[in-house]
Amino acid sequence: MKLSARNVIEGKVVSVTKGVTTAHVKIEIANGCLITSSITNESVDDLEIKVGDTVSAIIKSSDVIIGK
Repeated sequence: MKLSARNVIEGKVVSVTKGVTTAHVKIEIANGCLITSSITNESVDDLEIKVGDTVSAIIKSSDVIIGK
């Protein structure tokens, strides 16, 4: 798979919580550090994402906003 995104972070799926249309997929990228992605239920099914899978979190954004 080739991507233009430079921020590709590999991790392990620790939970998949489906809602009505959207699922929240939690990915552990380091000991205790999590990234949560909101994707469609259809994408979860198409990619066959399940707990324990190794996946890549691909982050592509033109802005990074910081608040304090």
